[in-house]
Amino acid sequence: MRVIGIESLVEFSKIHADSEAPLGAWLQTAEEADWKHIIDVRKVYPHADSVEGYTVFNIGGNKYRLITKITYKVKIIKIECVLTHSEYDEGKWKK
Repeated sequence: MRVIGIESLVEFSKIHADSEAPLGAWLQTAEEADWKHIIDVRKVYPHADSVEGYTVFNIGGNKYRLITKITYKVKIIKIECVLTHSEYDEGKWKK
């Protein structure tokens, strides 16, 4: 898969240093993946959720949320944002 918006991961990990390793692991897995559907994603990330057209990943032991838009046909993952669990729960990212 091709991942767009990697700079969001870098910026987030500057603020939340403990997110760097899990985000890096996610990025490597995503770039090597050949996901065709959310079912394929859940084989690797069982807690990934489809929420209002986005795929949301739990990162760092459920401490962070990575919100992506996956276009399976063209194999592109667009990183929308990375949030702490509490920021995600506020729901502002949906607007």
